[in-house]
Amino acid sequence: MMEPLYVAGETFLHRLPAWLKLLALTAAGASLFLLRDPRWLAPAFLVAAALVWSTGVAASAVWRQIKGLVWVLLAVGVFTAWFQGGMEALVVLLRVAAMVGLALAVTLATRTSDLIAVCEKALMPLDRMRLVDAGKVALALALALRFVPEIWRNFQEIREAQAARGLGANPVALIVPLIVLTLKRAQEVSEAIDARSH
Repeated sequence: MMEPLYVAGETFLHRLPAWLKLLALTAAGASLFLLRDPRWLAPAFLVAAALVWSTGVAASAVWRQIKGLVWVLLAVGVFTAWFQGGMEALVVLLRVAAMVGLALAVTLATRTSDLIAVCEKALMPLDRMRLVDAGKVALALALALRFVPEIWRNFQEIREAQAARGLGANPVALIVPLIVLTLKRAQEVSEAIDARSH
């Protein structure tokens, strides 16, 4: 199993069981949506940042994980401020930043395989009722966790290669190769899964 986000360590957060971290993350995420006061959301963001820092991961590694999201957050903030005002924009940004920080802290301090195992176990009651296939859902989660960082790396490589050729920031020239690479990789994974199932 690939570990695209997990960073080995011996911190308090690393030692907590995966199920407890996921349970706490779910509860915290639900609580953040109930908070609408920046005076509460700001401390929540600081707690999330402290948890990320407590994992012992270098700031440069954390920045690589979130730098793409920063531009998205800025766009959301500007859009919200334009239509709903500055205070609402601050609430949205603090809430999303806190949630991202908490999720990042959990993924940095927990093996992907452990997270998937917890999710599969949690879905077993639904599996026994034949509402979902826990194994397939776990596989889909594993593939999603594996592919998101890979797609981002491919995007960065394509952008750097085109910048070296002097092509500039052409959206079509970025998206088309990225889609081709992603589909090719998905086909390879599909064929590998199909081969193992026979």
